[in-house]
Parts: sequence; C-alpha cells; structure tokens
Amino acid sequence: MSELVVNNVSMIFDTPDGGQVEALRDVSFSLKQGELLSVLGPSGCGKSTLLNIVAGFLAPTHGRVELASTEVHGPGAERGMVFQQGALFEWLTVAENIGFGPMMKGTPQAEIKRTVDHLLETVGLQDFGDKAIYELSGGMQQRVALARCLANDPDVILMDEPLGALDALTREKMQSLVLKLWKETGKTIVLITHSVEEALFLGERLFVMAPRPGRIKKEYQLPFADAGLHQNPREIKASPEFIATREEILTMIWEMEEEIMGRAEAVGG
Repeated sequence: MSELVVNNVSMIFDTPDGGQVEALRDVSFSLKQGELLSVLGPSGCGKSTLLNIVAGFLAPTHGRVELASTEVHGPGAERGMVFQQGALFEWLTVAENIGFGPMMKGTPQAEIKRTVDHLLETVGLQDFGDKAIYELSGGMQQRVALARCLANDPDVILMDEPLGALDALTREKMQSLVLKLWKETGKTIVLITHSVEEALFLGERLFVMAPRPGRIKKEYQLPFADAGLHQNPREIKASPEFIATREEILTMIWEMEEEIMGRAEAVGG
C-alpha cells in the first residue's frame, strides 16, 4: 500500500529584504492509497506550497514527506502533477502528448499505443488522438493533461487548481470525470482548489487551511464524492447537507480573510 505521510512539515521562505515568511507550520496528515483529499483556504494559506513539497519541487524547512515508507527528495514518477494550465507540448499531437512519459522511459511502441488508446477512450477523446493541442478547447486540453499524467501510472496524482480556468459548465463536467478516473484507477488524489463547492463535491476528505503560517484548521469527512459517482451533481450540490456544509466553510474562510485584511490594515496604518 502506497500510503502518503506528511509529518510535521514547515516551510519558511527568505525574502529579498532579509526577512522571512513562514508559509507552513507543523502540517501533518496521512492518506491511504485510493483516498481523495481536497484542500482549500484563504489566499496565502500555503495550499500550493504544500502541494509543491509533496511533489518534490520544494524541500521543506522542517519535517518530511514519505510515500510508501520512502522519503521524498525531489520529483518522481510515482507522483504525477496536473497544473491549472495543461502545460502540454504544443508541437505534439494529443496522442504524442499522452505517450510522452512512457516514451521517455523506453516503453515499447506497441505498449505505448495500447496505453494511449485506452486513455483516450477513458477521457472521452478517442477521436482526437491525431489533433494538435491548439485545436482543442480548454476542457479537452485538461482531459489530455489528466491522461498524460495517468500514462505514467503514478501512485499519487497532485492537482493544482486543474479546473480553475474552465467555464462553469465545462468545470462541472470535468469534476465528474475526475471522480470517474479516481474510482476506476484507485489512485490517491490531492486536489488544491479555491472553489468551496468543488472541494466539497470532490473530496472524500477536505482540509480547510488557516492563513499564514499555513496549518490545517479543520478536517471534514464527506459523502459527496462517492455520491457523485452515481447521482446527478446538480442534485447533490442542491441538497440541504451540501448547502449547510458549504455555508459553514464559506463563513469560516470569510472570517479568516477578514482577519488577514485587519492585520494588513493595522500594519499599513
């Protein structure tokens, strides 16, 4: 089992003026294989910093991250990343983008083709393999990004606002696709988002982060991701339980934002 463990992670950045910014303080949690965690909070609470530490793009000032009992010391194929913008290769076709990771590993061409064909069908792009990236809509490009990540068969998929640039209707369709892929692949997923509704709908577990220094203020165990696999998303999001939880979290984040604004005004005044 590829358990992800974040143990007392803190992150302090040096500033150009010689000062320091404490972005994270003593963040700890563990995720079992196949869990889906969403993380949200006010601006500057360290969400993306935490994700970048798990990805291995940043080394924490204190603490450690382990995957399958092995400490993370940089990026690795066992952790896949999906960014807000697809970060796709414009000069390659859809199929070539998806197969790029396996190709770099030296995977035989026949196996790459089988993987790519399967993933194209999985994300609903089976008729677009030969298309150029610029011919696709934003939602379709994010489907390619998801398929490219899955082609490397990571244990953990890290998502940094992957649906943030999409229009509302496309975003909701993509949320359903994320749930479908999560259930079909059994991957562990960590999703960073600014959308309370999205975090509620997609997260089996949800962390609300407190503002700088970033730390876990409250954790929720939620039923909506499982429900979203077989129920209409609109019905789920209109349910009294969903609305009550959404309003509770919105109020919590609003109060934290007000606190941040008050601190800034006090310093400025």
